[in-house]
Amino acid sequence: MKTISKQKNILLFSFLLIPIFLLLVFVLYPLIELIRLSFTDWNGVEAHQVYIGFDNYIKMFTDSSDVWLSLRNNGIYFIFHSIMIPLELMIAVLLDSKIRASKFFKTIVFMPYIINGVAISYIFAFFYSPINGGLNGILEVLGLESLIQNWLTNDSIVNISLVFVSIWRFSGFHVILFLAGLQSIPQDQFEAAEIDGANSIQNFWYIILPGVKKVLEVILFLNVVGALQVFDIPYIMTQGGPGHASSTFILYTLETAFKFNSFGMASAMGITMLILILILNGVQNRLFNLKGVGEE
Repeated sequence: MKTISKQKNILLFSFLLIPIFLLLVFVLYPLIELIRLSFTDWNGVEAHQVYIGFDNYIKMFTDSSDVWLSLRNNGIYFIFHSIMIPLELMIAVLLDSKIRASKFFKTIVFMPYIINGVAISYIFAFFYSPINGGLNGILEVLGLESLIQNWLTNDSIVNISLVFVSIWRFSGFHVILFLAGLQSIPQDQFEAAEIDGANSIQNFWYIILPGVKKVLEVILFLNVVGALQVFDIPYIMTQGGPGHASSTFILYTLETAFKFNSFGMASAMGITMLILILILNGVQNRLFNLKGVGEE
């Protein structure tokens, strides 16, 4: 028996050895190196790296208003995606009911998520075009010429225009996640509620919301990470413009590294983003550990 147990342990260790090695090489080591570089003034070319302590972190938040502007833009993505969550849940509830052609509508809802993000960005860049774009053309046909705008060059609305593209792309994925959560709720709960005379609002508040609580937690986490890592849509559609009006934190980080050759500062920005994600995730977990809706 001891020989069999020893063989099992060796086999388990052998299976775990490669994943652990890959984790150390491609995750842990780059993270440690990123932390080390964040305390240096390195241009990414020269071998010599000057240690400057916390200067990059201090300079990031004191000498650059673009950092705060990019974080504000990231916040806009998070706020609007969070506002969409109730609507996404309602769509999921509707699709989970026995409506005709529900499978077709589920496919249509999920379709934007599986389309390449670069293709989506180019499509909407053409859609927003002030010359021959579809949006201004629709407004003109409807007699709403007063609403025609330069959607991607107007500082006051460019972020809203980009957020709409992000919502169109990712909301369907959230709906599918909610659908998975709804289908995991035992049907006997609804049957018992029906016997007790519960109405649809009570079913929603006391059965559906608690039933999709874990899914909601996942979606909020994805919103936090996605909002802080928005890159492809603003980069392709506006390159962060006009000026830096639509620049996001990732976009500004890459610009700092490859345009201004300040890899030390860019590393500090990468670590800062990681810390922000951890903090926001901790706050979210703390809130969800409180007494939730529908719980006695």
